[in-house]
Amino acid sequence: MITNSNTSLRTEPSPFVEIRRQLHQIPEPGYAEFKTQQFLLDYILTLNQDRLETRTWRTGILVNVKGTAPRKRFGYRADMDGLPIKEETSYAFQSAHPGFMHACGHDVHMSIGLGILTHFVQHPIRDDITFIFQPAEEGPGGAQPMLESEELQDWMPDTIVALHIAPEYPVGTIATKPGILFANTSELFIDLTGKGGHAAFPHLANDMVITACQLVAQLQTIISRNINPLDSAVITIGKIEGGTKQNIIAEKARLEGTIRTLSASTMTLVKSRIEALTAGMETAYDCKVDIDYGANYRQVFNDAETTEHFMGWVRETGIVQLIECTEAMTGEDFGYFLEKIPGFMFWLGVETPYGLHHSKIEPNEQAIDLAIHLISSYFTAMSDGDQE
Repeated sequence: MITNSNTSLRTEPSPFVEIRRQLHQIPEPGYAEFKTQQFLLDYILTLNQDRLETRTWRTGILVNVKGTAPRKRFGYRADMDGLPIKEETSYAFQSAHPGFMHACGHDVHMSIGLGILTHFVQHPIRDDITFIFQPAEEGPGGAQPMLESEELQDWMPDTIVALHIAPEYPVGTIATKPGILFANTSELFIDLTGKGGHAAFPHLANDMVITACQLVAQLQTIISRNINPLDSAVITIGKIEGGTKQNIIAEKARLEGTIRTLSASTMTLVKSRIEALTAGMETAYDCKVDIDYGANYRQVFNDAETTEHFMGWVRETGIVQLIECTEAMTGEDFGYFLEKIPGFMFWLGVETPYGLHHSKIEPNEQAIDLAIHLISSYFTAMSDGDQE
């Protein structure tokens, strides 16, 4: 077993726990991570610059750590943006941006990234490492355009790693699997337009609240009656807006939701059925329907050879407990990286009763130093020649 003093229990927060707490206070939406970007850049400038190269892309950052005699390039990706959620944690370091919160763990992901970066500045290895601090993971999706950017082309990793916090697993545990880990996802926005009017004269109007309610129910029949029961798909409508006042029949209504599937072909099927249903609603309810699929994310599909090697290495070293998990219907635009670069994502146990995107989520911060040690040890072992 590899041991490291960084993984022992501390009476005082480690530097990277403190960094996480500072990042936690400045959550920002996608492509507006200006304070976050500056915070990361300011920290990176405190490191020895002899083997560092830093580039920015929109509100993201790319950092290359030069190896001593490079043959290949590793990559670590951390997402940067927060969520439009009002924080309700018990923290003394709550969000200073009203209505926004790091409720998906991106503050943890970034602090781990800075910890790994710091380790390799201080402890050089043979190969290069590219650190990718990516904006807009929660939407509209920063991975695909960042991959296509000129800034990343010279530093494209040969293999890439990312993690995501997992509230349901204890600290000291990670979970992953070869193949599909996260689902294909698509946003879903449906706008309905009819004819408004006075509540006392419904026969002279065309009520879009009624139409919206009927459509929500009809959408669920796609999952129950059009999808193979042995397949997996989800349509969730998380928000409905309609009308202006209690005694006015609504001229407009809007549904906002998400689609999740475990295969690309099923995503195509679900969308075609949504379009067929809404075309029928236009006729049946004499209204106009507009559909916008918003941001679409590719499935997170872990490269089998790379993932199996990593899992075997974890079992051999015993740094953490490994669970081979099942796939989840969560979405992550890291799938675009894995479409181009062999690599994997894993769940990092942070042991908290509240789930991802919850206003009260409080990840166990002991996972931060453990993850820094785990990934630093893995990259070092790979560079030392465990896998050519």
